[in-house]
Amino acid sequence: QVQLVESGGGLVQAGGSLRLSCAASGSGFSISDMGWYRQAPGKQRELVASSTSAGNTNYADSVKGRFTISRDNAKNTVYLEMNSLKPEDTAVYYCVATIYSGRWYNTWGQGTQVTVSS
Repeated sequence: QVQLVESGGGLVQAGGSLRLSCAASGSGFSISDMGWYRQAPGKQRELVASSTSAGNTNYADSVKGRFTISRDNAKNTVYLEMNSLKPEDTAVYYCVATIYSGRWYNTWGQGTQVTVSS
């Protein structure tokens, strides 16, 4: 069973920066796409950014130019660099990965809280 472990969330003032990390652990697997979603209170979970194994990226319009997704495929890790944070970025951020281990499936991390104060 592949597990995703996230880290790097916290409290930051508006205009500040945070870096989230998500590492996949387990054995006998490979990873295709990895990405980050977020869910604010009372709102639906939404895609923030995604990356294919080849490094092609996609971003929500609301974070373009401020957030950067990157991967270290050798470490099975994906990062989300968040700059110029706004109070509306406050949410629980979830990592997701498309895993192949005999079959394809998506697995999610436990989530990490990001709070941006005004």
